[in-house]
Amino acid sequence: MGIFKKHTVPTRTPGELDAMEAAGRIVGQALLAVQAAAAPGVNTLELDALAESVIRDAGAVPSFKGYHGFPGSICTSPNEVVVHGIPRRSTILKEGDLLSIDCGAILDGWHGDSALTVEIGTVDADVAALNRATHDVLAAGIAQMVPGNRLGDISHAIEVAANEASRRYGYTFAIVKEFGGHGIGREMHMDPYLPNEGKPHRGPFLEEGSVLAIEPMLTLGSPWTVELSDNWTTITDDDSFSAHWEHTVAATAEGPRILTIREDS
Repeated sequence: MGIFKKHTVPTRTPGELDAMEAAGRIVGQALLAVQAAAAPGVNTLELDALAESVIRDAGAVPSFKGYHGFPGSICTSPNEVVVHGIPRRSTILKEGDLLSIDCGAILDGWHGDSALTVEIGTVDADVAALNRATHDVLAAGIAQMVPGNRLGDISHAIEVAANEASRRYGYTFAIVKEFGGHGIGREMHMDPYLPNEGKPHRGPFLEEGSVLAIEPMLTLGSPWTVELSDNWTTITDDDSFSAHWEHTVAATAEGPRILTIREDS
């Protein structure tokens, strides 16, 4: 997690935000292509190849491929896999699966990072509720990305929204403990770390042009995870389903600006 070294979340100029949005739009295109292709019988290595093709055809480079040795261009995390699922030919999607897809791209030195979760065919009612709730919780966090707010305001909004979603949908959703959002710019992961729960009015301030990747992850069971022997794949410790949604967002005087914009945003 680290200790906050600055009193404000790092800012970008208007031109830099435009450059980040250009990278982010490529991420959005790749995610939409993968979302459309994800279906029973498709393996996750095929989805990885599709995402890489979209990214490279747009003149960008996949952020994830080779990052600390990660072999894929996207993370494909089905069902109990929370994050960092490695695309594999042997991982074949089936009816009722829930697939989280995390994607990053670099364009002209700037990073975009975003994730969505796809329902494969018809999923169980609690699984569908989990996915909708995680999407709702992301929106609550994004709404706090305005100058003058503090990092803790985002964390608190995510926590409150997760609790409200549990009441609204009638299922108990847990916030994953070990993972959260982060700063982003010319590197994919930068300070500050953004917890997905916490107290408001704490932490560094948001200023005009501050940028964060906001990424709540909810489960239908335990908030704790276990990393598998491949040193990447991270699952819930009780094998409960999880969902993951993410956008790269800038704080502006006009309100939150989603830099990884896509048609469903």
